[in-house]
Amino acid sequence: MINIDQQQKLLLNVSRRLTKKITAYAIGGTAMMFLGFKDTTLDIDIVFENVGDRNVFKEAVKSLGYLEMDAIKVYGVKRNQPQMLKLNDERFDLFVVQVIDFIFSEGMRKRAEQIHQFEDTLILKIADPHDIILMKCATDRLKDKDDARRIINATKINWDIIIQESENQIKLSKKRAAFELGCFLEDLKTKMKIDIPQEVLNKLFEIVKLQAKEKQKNSK
Repeated sequence: MINIDQQQKLLLNVSRRLTKKITAYAIGGTAMMFLGFKDTTLDIDIVFENVGDRNVFKEAVKSLGYLEMDAIKVYGVKRNQPQMLKLNDERFDLFVVQVIDFIFSEGMRKRAEQIHQFEDTLILKIADPHDIILMKCATDRLKDKDDARRIINATKINWDIIIQESENQIKLSKKRAAFELGCFLEDLKTKMKIDIPQEVLNKLFEIVKLQAKEKQKNSK
């Protein structure tokens, strides 16, 4: 586990070892700590815009003694897994644009309005709460559902943003986005008793039905 102060110090140490200026995006528990939704996290989740930036960041992290680890141990056989580095109980999960079955889209980048700068080399933009929920849907572990619960209970959610982004993900070729989000939110509603408006679930599954009809039409 790492708390907010430890995370700040660690990112500062990484920034001092970067060989170029990098802009990246914090998602997951990392973003939740910056936004005040939780006090500690198991890993530092970061999305980069390109492989080159991730490689530079990874080398800086490795210079602190972190070692690469196999992502399968955490993410199983999911696609678009991060590169992972670990030292003791601290871990970095480093993604490039794609976070498992979702894309960190242009809309998500624009919504990341909170910005933190470390030295002159690292600019870290913090994902919007709506997009953190979407990314939690992508990884879909028990702790991710609990994190989504924290966000939904702590802030006012504009469900239209989440629905619209799921439609955007479909346009970006992530065809299962609405289905996976619908299943994720339905689990939160039925199993964790979280107040998810039924009309939100209805809209998502209507999108899925329209996709199925379109697929059937195109197959004829």
